[in-house]
Amino acid sequence: QLQLVESGGGLVQPGGSLRLSCAASGFTFNYYSVGWFRQAPGKGLEGVASLSSRSVRTNYADSVKGRFTISRNNAENTVYLQMNSLRPEDTAVYYCVAQGPHYLTDYLIPLEGPVDHWGQGSQVTVSS
Repeated sequence: QLQLVESGGGLVQPGGSLRLSCAASGFTFNYYSVGWFRQAPGKGLEGVASLSSRSVRTNYADSVKGRFTISRNNAENTVYLQMNSLRPEDTAVYYCVAQGPHYLTDYLIPLEGPVDHWGQGSQVTVSS
């Protein structure tokens, strides 16, 4: 059974950094595109970043460009989201997502979705 389990969320001051991790299991991870979505209080889902299976292509929402970095370790079946210069408006539940399999392609999950597979979410709160 495909599973995505996020960790690393928490409370951070504005300007601070956090790194989210997502442990994947139950599928051939290196054939899947991955990404991060978020949902702020009272708002809809927002695609934050996506990464192709071989880490060749990336895409970021304008709101996080230059501050967030998505990466993956296919040997460890893990996806990361490094978040720097955090702002109060980054406060949200962050979801790890996966789509595939995509054999020998550099497919990117569209930031507007849809996405087939979701983690349970990790809360990130940016506040002083």
